[in-house]
Amino acid sequence: MKEEIKAQLQAHAQVIAALERDLCPSLESAVSLLAAALRDGKKLLVFGNGGSAADAQHFAAEIVGRFKLERRALPAIALSTDTSILTAVGNDYGFERIFSRQVEAHANPGDVLVGISTSGNSPNVKLALETGKRLGCRSIALLGKDGGSIKGVAELSLVVPSDDTPRIQEGHITMIHILCDLVERELFS
Repeated sequence: MKEEIKAQLQAHAQVIAALERDLCPSLESAVSLLAAALRDGKKLLVFGNGGSAADAQHFAAEIVGRFKLERRALPAIALSTDTSILTAVGNDYGFERIFSRQVEAHANPGDVLVGISTSGNSPNVKLALETGKRLGCRSIALLGKDGGSIKGVAELSLVVPSDDTPRIQEGHITMIHILCDLVERELFS
């Protein structure tokens, strides 16, 4: 068992090293995009399925509440949290529209959509990003594997180079923490 624990920790370290090696410029661009939008009074709409839904909620909570600095609240909404909307839209329009319908309702030009998909192929995340694009929103996608079909839809794609879902999710939460920290510092330091 000790060897398996070490193997998993090494796999985690390899993913984090790949983020450092490959994604620093993209993370810097994401910080600039998010900070500019929030500075201009725009909001973030964050969404994903399963563990990515939890990451979306975590991201929105850090933006609305605080990450490390005492500061005013910033506008962010996780689109995976309202079970009445999710089930009504899922029932009436199909699961692939649960996020796009909310984007139609809440998004304004210049708002930033943050779609999270470990596979890069979640149809409801892709459709929400496409809907936002038509409405004049900016977009960031946190993806895994090779970025999948969403990579070509998002304005800025941050792809964790792994096929292992837990490692991808660990990469996503690390990137979310980096984004929250640096956006907060950019706006309030």
